[in-house]
Amino acid sequence: MGDEKDGRTVRGERPVIERRLHPVTPFRRAWAPLAVLAGWAVHDPDRAQRQLTRLTTTTLLTGAAVLLCAAALYGFLSWWFTRFAVTDTELRIRTGLVFRRTAHIRLERIQAIDVTRPLLARIAGVAKLRLDVIGTDEKDELAFLGEEEARALRAELLARAAGFAPESAHEVGEAPARELVRVPARMIVVSLLLSGATWGSLLAAAVVPPLLWSVTHNPWTVLGTAVPLLGGAVTSSAGRFVASYDWTVSESPDGLRIDRGLLDRSHETVPPGRVQTVRFVEPLLWRRRDWVRVELDVAGSSDSVLLPVAPREVAESVVARVLPGTAVPPQTSLARPPRRARWCLPVWWRGHGIAVTGTVFATRHGLLCRRLALVPHAKVQSVRLTQGPWERARGVADVHVDTGANRTVTARLRDAEEAARLLRAQAERSRTGRRTARPDRWMT
Repeated sequence: MGDEKDGRTVRGERPVIERRLHPVTPFRRAWAPLAVLAGWAVHDPDRAQRQLTRLTTTTLLTGAAVLLCAAALYGFLSWWFTRFAVTDTELRIRTGLVFRRTAHIRLERIQAIDVTRPLLARIAGVAKLRLDVIGTDEKDELAFLGEEEARALRAELLARAAGFAPESAHEVGEAPARELVRVPARMIVVSLLLSGATWGSLLAAAVVPPLLWSVTHNPWTVLGTAVPLLGGAVTSSAGRFVASYDWTVSESPDGLRIDRGLLDRSHETVPPGRVQTVRFVEPLLWRRRDWVRVELDVAGSSDSVLLPVAPREVAESVVARVLPGTAVPPQTSLARPPRRARWCLPVWWRGHGIAVTGTVFATRHGLLCRRLALVPHAKVQSVRLTQGPWERARGVADVHVDTGANRTVTARLRDAEEAARLLRAQAERSRTGRRTARPDRWMT
């Protein structure tokens, strides 16, 4: 069968069936003309008010009807001209009415597919698919699909990316998952109350208004400052709680799955083999409880949080699933810089440390908020040594380790001879690690 004009069938391949998004999708785009009008009104409110006062009631009703029809037509046309299809080798997404755009996403380049369900989408029974593709900065998305269709399409795409035959990909279904950890809501609340950002906002709200009152004696100035400071502290903490609620990490053959959210539910996947750096963050007020936050640097994707808060023992067990065979170095094994480094970085030099194991290059920095970064040797792209004039005078140097996520982990203020040895040894560890690393494949 020959090629058809709409690309539904291709010579030598199975027929390609194009599909449309869920019928509720036009409501997602219909607000665009309304947003343009609202932007004009906000940009020049005086002129907008003068124009409105000149119009009669009949004209206003007619204009509103025309605007609503235009918004509905725009939403309908944007939905009508958006189609997607899954072929044997790629996912095609066609969009645009005047300016057409066709995205060809190779299935083997897909490294993660996230399912997000905003509050209104959950009410409507639809979901959004966001595709994380190697080599692209922004994620392509399909919004919206029915919940069942979204889960089935995600499972099919991951199965094909894993190498399953197209005719059997539909039967594979979503890979089973085993729950590893669920963060209790009480722990999230306590961690937010012990967060430095929350206390900093509350302290500013307690100190700044009295200072303004002593200077200005203007209650409106004090009120205009105190309300945003208090509101910022409350909304920031509330937003983080809503986003972190019911945070669950599960293990499946296609990676670690993260489900979270109170109002907007999100279903994310940490792709196997793409994690470049694991970072343990330990705020000062969390140390008594031995709690940490675990962050990830992922190649070709935005950074993500693996655990918003968890006991250190639990966090280390989850990290062992992300980086198999890796043990987190204990705090006592981290070697501090030599004492002469205090002249280069007074007081804060004590917060730096380094440990190198058979699997990772680990560095720590920070006194009030300690951050421990773990870089697997196989993920190191380059190693550099830098030494400024003041550091040369004190006989210390910095060793920088660059990863595939365009990030750098630095071991600061090491003895100059130690830094040179570390540079040579780390280059050799990286070469050996890349030769023995596991392939970055789905469901291996």
